[in-house]
Amino acid sequence: MESQIIRPGYLTAHQTASVLGIGLPGVRKLVERGQLAHAGGTVGQPWYAAKAVAALAAKRQARKVA
Repeated sequence: MESQIIRPGYLTAHQTASVLGIGLPGVRKLVERGQLAHAGGTVGQPWYAAKAVAALAAKRQARKVA
């Protein structure tokens, strides 16, 4: 269900999963653990702030390198 139109600066769950290199269940786990928060959308189709996703991706990449 990727046809949803979202505001600039936000990512869908599918886009977020792609940026982080994980699947949708992984995105849900990040939300459950408080590492990522919904920034809009609906319960079934949440949006995530692109800046928050980029920061999380950088953090995960830094851990991989270390």
